[in-house]
Amino acid sequence: NRSDLLEGLMEAARFDRRVLIERGVNAREIEVSVLGNADPIASIAGEIRPMDDFYTYEAKYLLDTSELIIPADVDAATMAKIREAAVAAFKAIDGAGMARVDFLLDRDTNEIYLNEVNTIPGFTKISMYPKLWAATGVSYAELVDQLIDLALQRKAERDNTERIFRSNE
Repeated sequence: NRSDLLEGLMEAARFDRRVLIERGVNAREIEVSVLGNADPIASIAGEIRPMDDFYTYEAKYLLDTSELIIPADVDAATMAKIREAAVAAFKAIDGAGMARVDFLLDRDTNEIYLNEVNTIPGFTKISMYPKLWAATGVSYAELVDQLIDLALQRKAERDNTERIFRSNE
């Protein structure tokens, strides 16, 4: 309600002069792994279902109380849209190598919201990034090999880029 909003604004203003207000969304958290440089590809999407109201650090890393659903329980059209949006987000930030792209999927309207592009996602065998690739058909070893190849390609590209600006003056 309006009173709670104003109270929240006053509280937030104690910590920063800039405050962002977003409409609350009854959403599911959907994640996609992206791999590539110039022509990135996206894994199938997965879903995280926290068992608590908030997906805290403890819930994510210590308590193992969240459910990971791979693939996410969405229809084929929604899966395709999410994967396309993940690649588009990766390209928009000129991503290279890897990223995990997180979305919110509105439970009521099925609208997709970009939440975050994580350019240094967790990469342990229990992390979502490699799990999504494994479910897509790319093993952990293959993934590591591809990432090394992508890094070498990116290095070669940078080595061929001139870094000195020459002026006629």
